[in-house]
Order: sequence, then C-alpha cells, then structure tokens
Amino acid sequence: MMMPRLVPRWPAWLFCWRAACIQGASVRQKMWAGPSKIPGLGGPRGAWGTSPLVPRGSCSASSRTPEVTLTPERYPVQRLPFSVVSEDDLAALERVVPGRVITDPEELEPPNVDWLRTVRGSSKVLLRPRTTQEVAHILRYCHERNLAVNPQGGNTGMVGGSTPVFDEIILSTALMNQVLSFHDVSGVLVCQAGCVLEALSQYVEERGFIMPLDLGAKGSCHIGGNVATNAGGLRVLRYGSLRGTVLGLEVVLADGTVLNCLTSLRKDNTGYDLKQLFIGSEGTLGVITAVSILCPPKPSTVNVAFLGCPGFAEVLQTFRTCRAMLGEILSAFEFMDAECMKLVRLHLGLSCPVQESPFYVLIETAGSGPGHDAEKLGCFLEQVLDSGLVTDGTLGSDERRIKMLWALRERITEALSRDGYVYKYDLSLPLDRLYDLVGDLRARLGPSAKHVVGYGHLGDGNLHLNVTSEAFSTSLLGALEPYVYEWTAGQRGSVSAEHGLGFKKKDVLGYSKPPEALQLMRQLKALLDPKGILNPYKMLPTHA
Repeated sequence: MMMPRLVPRWPAWLFCWRAACIQGASVRQKMWAGPSKIPGLGGPRGAWGTSPLVPRGSCSASSRTPEVTLTPERYPVQRLPFSVVSEDDLAALERVVPGRVITDPEELEPPNVDWLRTVRGSSKVLLRPRTTQEVAHILRYCHERNLAVNPQGGNTGMVGGSTPVFDEIILSTALMNQVLSFHDVSGVLVCQAGCVLEALSQYVEERGFIMPLDLGAKGSCHIGGNVATNAGGLRVLRYGSLRGTVLGLEVVLADGTVLNCLTSLRKDNTGYDLKQLFIGSEGTLGVITAVSILCPPKPSTVNVAFLGCPGFAEVLQTFRTCRAMLGEILSAFEFMDAECMKLVRLHLGLSCPVQESPFYVLIETAGSGPGHDAEKLGCFLEQVLDSGLVTDGTLGSDERRIKMLWALRERITEALSRDGYVYKYDLSLPLDRLYDLVGDLRARLGPSAKHVVGYGHLGDGNLHLNVTSEAFSTSLLGALEPYVYEWTAGQRGSVSAEHGLGFKKKDVLGYSKPPEALQLMRQLKALLDPKGILNPYKMLPTHA
C-alpha cells in the first residue's frame, strides 16, 4: 500500500487525514520499544525486532574479516604499571562469582572488540556479577591487587570507551538485569544497571509509560552504560538529558565502597548532587550498579512526518516553524542529507518515500488527543509546504509506517558501517553553522574520502559527521584531525555532543574545556580512584 504523499495545496487529502485521526485511526499505543514481545530483560535485539543493528554486541569477531588491529598497535598508548592476572587471582575471583569467571579465548573475542571494529583489547578475563555486593567484592580485590578493570555494558559505544585497551579485567553487567521497583503513579523506575534499554521500554510501556531516552542501539545497550555515557538519542528535544531524568544512582567506587544514592525523590536539595559526578563519567570514577529514573506517561497519539527540503536554510526555517506551531506535541526533529539517503538505499535496500531532495527531516509528534494533534500538524504542514520550505513529504500514523520512516534515520549508522572504514564525529554546534563543516570537508578531502555525510538531532544542535573510506588511512585521518576539532572549537562547539570521549577522543577534551576544568577533573579522578584502576586510558587526556 502506498504511503500518503503531500502535494502542493492538498486540502482534500488533509481533510481525509484529519478525519481519520479524529476517528481514532492515528496509532494510540505506538510500540515505542519496537517488538511486541521480549522474552526477558536481556539479549540483543534489533531496533525493529529484526536485528538490523547486528554488529552491536551480537556478532562474534571470528565471523567478521579482516581482523581488528590491536589498539596499542594502531594508537600510541603505553600500558600503565598494573598487575597481571595470576592463577591465584582467578581462584580468588572464582570464589566471588562462582561459575562466572570467563577465560575461554573464543568467548572473550566479542567483548574485546568495539562494535565499530576499530579498537581491540587483549583481556584474558571477563567477570559476570549478579549483585552489587559481588561488584563491591571484585573491585575491593582488584584495588588491593592493583588490577585494572574495564566496566562493560552492551558494548555499543562509538569511541572505544567500553572495550579494554590492554589486558584489563572486563566487568560485565549483563547478568545485572532485574527491575527492582516501578511506581505506576510517579513513573519512577528502579532497576539494575545491566537492563537492556529496549526491554525496559517494553516493561514500562505495558504499564502506560515510556523511557525518557531512545537510541538506535536500544536492543543491545544497557541502562547503566547509557547513564555512564550520558547518552542522548532521539528524545532529548522532548524530555531532556539523563542529567535531568535520572533521580538516583547506586555506584561502587574503586576500593569497593558502595555509594547508595538510589533515591526516587524528584526534589532533594541536601548537599552536593553526587550522582552528577557519575553521569557521563564513562566508568572512570565508579561502576554504576543500579539506576532510579523518571519515566514520562506514554503518549496515546503518535504521528511522524518525513519531509524533503531544498536546502539547509529551509531545514532551519522548518525547525523554527515547527517549534512555534507544534509546541508541546513536538517529540523529535531529525535531519539527514542526500548522501545518507543514498547509503541506506544502497546498503540496506530501503526506499525513499518522497522525491529526491538535498535534505530530509523527520518530525515526530506525541500527544493525547488525535484530533488536536492532527489539527496542529496539518496546519504546520500546510504552512511549510505553501512557503516552499518543504517540497515533498509523507506521513505515518500507524505502527508499520512509523517504523518504516524511523528506520530511514535510525539505520544510517548501520549503512555507514557497511560502506567501509568510518571516521565518526559527534559535535555540538550553533544551529546556523551546524552543516557548514560537512561541505567544508567535502572540498578539503576530495576523492580521498569515499563519502562525507551529515545527519543528527537538529533540535539539540547535534551533528553526526561521518567520513568513510575503503580502509583505515593515516593520511586521511591526518587531514581530518585536528582540523575538525579546531573548526568546532572556533565555533565554541563541543567535540562530543553525546557519544562521550572514551579512548579515541580523550586527547581532544582540551578543545572543549579550559585547562582549569581539566585539572579539576584529574583531581576528582585521583580522589575517587587513586590507583587509576577504573577504565584506564579513557576520558582524560594522556598528557597534562
């Protein structure tokens, strides 16, 4: 069945669509979590129940070629003087987590490699605790023995923050996947850090709520990792960042001390807000073991518009009009350029539902009244179409169409991974300069790059800049860095909007933070982790 298309001056079509929405044809219980059934709070799943994001933690390294280069062989990094795991250590750890000390080389291959397949560690041990006390015992032992520890959730990060650099012990939260409590009046969810985001979405959806964050990697990523990296995603425009929706945390410090700040209170103005230290700290200050998070009520009406725009100036004006006319029902505003569309068509076989355009925007509305939402969306679409800001478009108001349209945006990362080696940049920039860097790099790189694409969360000022080549190239990397970071700093932007710094971006922190801030960060690290055993080689620059 063809999807409804927008055509110039379409009052008849608009009337039919509005009438259908008022009569209840608009989807009232959109499956925010994707598939209708999830067997448990664990296990990697794809964004739409068909596992489109297979590389994210669900594919063994041995099934992919070529083999990923060891991180120390590609990057200039020296091992710090940590102890090496001995047989006595293995015996001691086995007593802490009996039957859950993994040393089989084949089982250790996937957690040693990031899902982008750009970094690879050489850890010989993976631990799978089930409780906070087990994590505390592990860290207490490792602290005494000076053994480095790499906390790991779903291993879906973009910057090498969740994989070991050398032989650090991998501490996996995969078995810490229990919901501890949910309050169906306040919407406060308390759960262990290893719960998969998609499973949590399904859990709260069944109770009339949604998770305040949504990511393309939701089928694999863990809520603890989301918090540790302050993950952004597709709902920041509507619900804000995790710094506002996370109410409390339980964290185990480097020496095994359990810091229980797992409050469910929305207002608690007593002392320093310690949880903020660990949100976005990427496992370098403590291991998050449980999360208390505020879930908003589930919208009963959801609509998605996918529109074509003739230029980026029109994209910006469409966003401005969108915010003014849609107001409280606006849930997401995403953009992608024509190169992104070419890649999802080429590598994934997805079809473009509108006529070819230089830019595309995806707008989602979520509210409680079908007629009210349809009226507002209809007026907005008439305005942008008649003014020439939009040249073509299509609407989705049922589950199938909504998923189809979102797939065009959510699966760009997958398409890029199939195009070759990917140089990824996650930048915050002023809206009026958001896309300038893409055109600048196309001219700068010329034929040395296979594709240079730009897409992202326009409503958050977040550009995902990606450059692909047939294989890793030192010369191409030299043309990209530090140029991209210098350009971003010149606009007073951020070199990491939502992906974090991890291993690959740690040395560019100075482009976004002053020396005084870096010094304070080092002091906090030294205070909470004096031996530096937690996720070493990550987040903080190598040199002062």
